[in-house]
Amino acid sequence: MGYKKPSFIEGIAEKLGIIPNLHKEKYQEFDGDMRQFSDEEVASMYENFPPPEKWDNWEEYNPKVWPKKEKVTYQIVPTTCFNCESACGLTAFIDKEKQEVVKFEGNPQHPGSRGRNCAKGPATINQVNDPDRILYPLKRKGKRGEGEWERVSWDEVLDTIAARIRKAIKEDRRNEVAYQVGRPGHEKFMNWVLQGWGIDGHNSHTNICSSGARFGYNIWYGYDRPSPDHAEAKFILLISAHLESGHYFNPHAQRIIEGKMKGAKLATMDPRLSNTASMSDYWLPSYPGTEAAVLLAMALIILEEGLYNRDYLENWTNWQEYLQAKHSDKEVTFENYIAEMINEYKEFTPEFAEAESGVKAEMIREIAIKIGEAGTRFASHNWRSAGASNLGGWAVARCLHFLTVLTGAVGAKGGTSPNSWNKFSPTQPNPPAPQKVWNELHFPKEYPLAFFEMSQLLPHFLKAGRGYMDMYFSRVFNPVWTYPDGFTWMEMFLREDKFGLHAALTPTWNETAFYADFVLPMGLASERHDINSYATHGGTWIAFRQPVLKEAARRNGKTFTYTYEVNPGEVWEEDEFWIELSWRIDPDGKMGIRKTFESPYRKGEKITVDEYYQYIFERVDGLPETAKKDGFTGEFAELNYMKKYGAYEIEKGESYHKNETPLTDEQLKGTKVDPINKVISKDGKKIGVMVNDKAVVGFPTPSRKNEFYSQTMVDWKWPEYSTPTYIKSHIHLDELDKSIGEYVLVPTFRLPTLIHSRSGNAKWLVEISNRNPIWMHPEDAAKWGFQTGDLVKMNTDIGFFIDKVWVTQSMKPGVVACSHHIGRWKKPQDQDGNRWAVNTVDISNDGNGVWKMSTISGIKPFDSKDKDSKRIFWKDGGVHQNITHAVHPDPISGMHCWHQRVRIEKPAAGEKYGDIAVDTNKSHEVFKEWMAMTRPAPGPNGERRPLWFKRAFTPDKTEGGAYYIKD
Repeated sequence: MGYKKPSFIEGIAEKLGIIPNLHKEKYQEFDGDMRQFSDEEVASMYENFPPPEKWDNWEEYNPKVWPKKEKVTYQIVPTTCFNCESACGLTAFIDKEKQEVVKFEGNPQHPGSRGRNCAKGPATINQVNDPDRILYPLKRKGKRGEGEWERVSWDEVLDTIAARIRKAIKEDRRNEVAYQVGRPGHEKFMNWVLQGWGIDGHNSHTNICSSGARFGYNIWYGYDRPSPDHAEAKFILLISAHLESGHYFNPHAQRIIEGKMKGAKLATMDPRLSNTASMSDYWLPSYPGTEAAVLLAMALIILEEGLYNRDYLENWTNWQEYLQAKHSDKEVTFENYIAEMINEYKEFTPEFAEAESGVKAEMIREIAIKIGEAGTRFASHNWRSAGASNLGGWAVARCLHFLTVLTGAVGAKGGTSPNSWNKFSPTQPNPPAPQKVWNELHFPKEYPLAFFEMSQLLPHFLKAGRGYMDMYFSRVFNPVWTYPDGFTWMEMFLREDKFGLHAALTPTWNETAFYADFVLPMGLASERHDINSYATHGGTWIAFRQPVLKEAARRNGKTFTYTYEVNPGEVWEEDEFWIELSWRIDPDGKMGIRKTFESPYRKGEKITVDEYYQYIFERVDGLPETAKKDGFTGEFAELNYMKKYGAYEIEKGESYHKNETPLTDEQLKGTKVDPINKVISKDGKKIGVMVNDKAVVGFPTPSRKNEFYSQTMVDWKWPEYSTPTYIKSHIHLDELDKSIGEYVLVPTFRLPTLIHSRSGNAKWLVEISNRNPIWMHPEDAAKWGFQTGDLVKMNTDIGFFIDKVWVTQSMKPGVVACSHHIGRWKKPQDQDGNRWAVNTVDISNDGNGVWKMSTISGIKPFDSKDKDSKRIFWKDGGVHQNITHAVHPDPISGMHCWHQRVRIEKPAAGEKYGDIAVDTNKSHEVFKEWMAMTRPAPGPNGERRPLWFKRAFTPDKTEGGAYYIKD
């Protein structure tokens, strides 16, 4: 910042007038020239983040007019980032004079992110100022997909949709109303809304994201997500590249580095030398789908070397049940338990694991010993990656948790806890009763153990005539592009006998919105309300996402009714939209819907968003006292505290061993203790377990312990998987024919700067990452004669796509990879959107299921209010690979198995970069093949799914009700 002698090039540029000559003698164009300060002095001015007491009136120098010393006065309003799941804290710097958001920085008050952000957080300003963003509600003209739209009022939107839903409910067509969501970003709000309507209408993206890992964890201990205590760990094992790719990226990255600084060792299992793997002490480049074999080899070593935690295994696993069920000829002793486990896994030697995975036996042994030595301070994580990639991928998480159980690291300091222990769950006003219907389009009979809705199969169910969507909402959800087999989605969206009315709730144009009837602009991270709470570390916190211009307007005394009056254009937020829509569905209250949405403070009146969140915040442990201590009193004190700080720390980091929480005397009244397994029951429900003669809550499983042996798997027709095991995947080497060029394609990673389908309107992010070539090891490239930049044709089970090759030693030989989240497109007739990232394409259909896509033009500069749009220097927008993938629904967890068997070849004459072809008839046949692998409900007592399993938006469990198959 201070005065420096110009470089040679800088001097030439100044003399030619290309840049201003700031170095001429006595140059002082502005009063208060910043060059009077040294670099150190300037740094000291920006050293500390503004303290909260100054957020309403913060002065700062404008860096864009340097060297002029110009002050800008800001209002700083906190919110949270919406560019991945982490919900890191953001603060919006609002120009106080112009009432415009100028930039986003971190929020030091946020316990999860602690003021630090990755590239995606500050890029929120790109999305807010995106010249192509949708600012007003739109209704289609002409046929779906023709690209013509007209602006309409919110009243027309609300009245049209409300009437349609009202009619469906009154005619008992409740399963024809559905809300399908990508990134939810809030806690339980839509449970409240949809159950208030009495429908089983929630559908999510989770079965293309994480349900495989969720199932693997759940079958062990009744919780579906891990919360590793990285900062206190001695050994950390990550399955794949989740750290820099998405899941809790920033908060976890901070704490992994903290753990390493304290001496922890880090191992990453991934066929790619990812950013995370490159920073690890151990890189295990396993062949995709073999991860469980490696983990079981580690388990065997820990058992054989006596490095297991006897106390934990004896008290907190159901070993007696295991011996009785599988080794009834053996005496029920702990020693026999260990002996039989060793015998069960005797084939999983390090040498066997090396033969399967390619990971060296010596490294497997060394890591296993270190994990055993780390003991209770063993932290691990698996989320999408292998669990979202393979047939039987859920077994990876199950085998990973096996290591956590063996070391006694479950819920321990420096170990891995259930995420629910570190996550806030809100208490909502007027909680509606569970719905009394079950939607088989979401949870079909074929998938009784599926951990979330079978969303990837919806278009195939509709195609097969298994249902109809009369009113369908897609919200921050882009299945045409993000999901496998996008052309089948397009086929169904184009048919009004499959989708009656489709409303796309989206901040920006996307490939799915092109096929909607209403496109409804919803707010970005800084334009909407949500609460967030995630298991980023050993503590528990809650954060508040809020519309920052609305909050600034409130502080400045401006009056308004709805958020869209303060947001850009008429951009609304979901919360107010759903409340208003619900109120209109039941105009006279006779349907019983309005009662859910009544104010808890003003009888008979419609609840406001402020009242909804105040009701929640005033019930957060410790928040009322903290708010009062900070000077917040009177009406909405807790809400105003959260509006000011944006986050609250509920528990600071000692949330360990919650399974050992004693049951109270009141809880123990009227209980019974099973004499064999010591499970404590009350009123027919299991509430705890006796351990060392103490009544404790345990885990939410049938045994109230970690279940090494799962009777549930036996009861639901999968006895071969009653204990943790290795399942050979659909892309195992035995399934590939190398002689014809078959490889496994790894498509489950993204580059660290990108977001699902929300990167395209963030110019800074697209500038950094805008291509997705095929990663190929030099040995494989040499076989084909490929060099970096050459075209390669990737044939899938249902079509092909043509991409470029990137030759790199960062890829395991025999495996190829292609990042997702790049390859956005629009047709010539579609509205302009995301032009920083979007290719213009031609799409044709022969009428018999064969679709083709070719690139007309790539990325190019364009005129807009953003001067940077004329400066775009990249041309390549990547290739849309997901649309060429068939659906591969795992028959147990329901998780889409992303890894693809591909046949590599050189493109034929006339085939070009970005060309795509898909046969949707073939894709429907693949769908049928995978459906045939399932073992459908009912289970015991006619149940649709195990009663102890969680289920999103849980219906009524009353015997004989929705949870039971009646015929």
